Amino acid sequence: MNRALNIILCNIALYGCAHTDPDNTAQADTPATETQARTFVYECPDDFSFVARTETGKVWLFLPGQTIDLPQVASASGTRYSNGSDMFWSKADEALIETGDGKHAGCRNNRAKAIWEHAKLNGVDFRALGNEPGWYMEISNRQDILLVTDYGQRTYRFPSSVIKSEPHSRTAIYSASNDDSMIEVVIKGDPCRDSMSGEAFPATVSVRIDNKKYHGCGRALH
Repeated sequence: MNRALNIILCNIALYGCAHTDPDNTAQADTPATETQARTFVYECPDDFSFVARTETGKVWLFLPGQTIDLPQVASASGTRYSNGSDMFWSKADEALIETGDGKHAGCRNNRAKAIWEHAKLNGVDFRALGNEPGWYMEISNRQDILLVTDYGQRTYRFPSSVIKSEPHSRTAIYSASNDDSMIEVVIKGDPCRDSMSGEAFPATVSVRIDNKKYHGCGRALH
């Protein structure tokens, strides 16, 4: 997250101001639309959970207290990655992991969580969603806005935005335009609950694009 955006969001106290690791700058600068990586959040029967991010020929494993990368190796079934001592295997939504700390089998991908983790690893700083019709929005660290509406049927991109903060009401307002549309995004630090899943979020979000309005919930990812 760039310094200006970080300061604004911290000042309106929408969420905790987490430190952004400078070692992740290159990854954060990669727009979500330009990566072919896939992200999974695996939850295992023994209460162990981890994130796996597959790229061409390798996988990154984000484990409690450590991050490792493994090259892809031959496998009779599914996809297998190993460096000789650590191993990760997956097929569909199931996975097995074995490291020096132990073995965890029967792990299942939580698809709902994986969507948010994928956006985070793609450099998205804030993400929101809503229903009827289904839509989602992502704001990157470059203040770019991506809006996808009508259950994925329409996509809008805005390369930059003007940000106005209202600390007294814990509100941030993003305004942007492109050749075809104008958008205004209002993020308020008020608790919000998704109307479909019931999931709780720390912020309410409203989006106005041209003559349409969308309402939903969101959270910071960094």
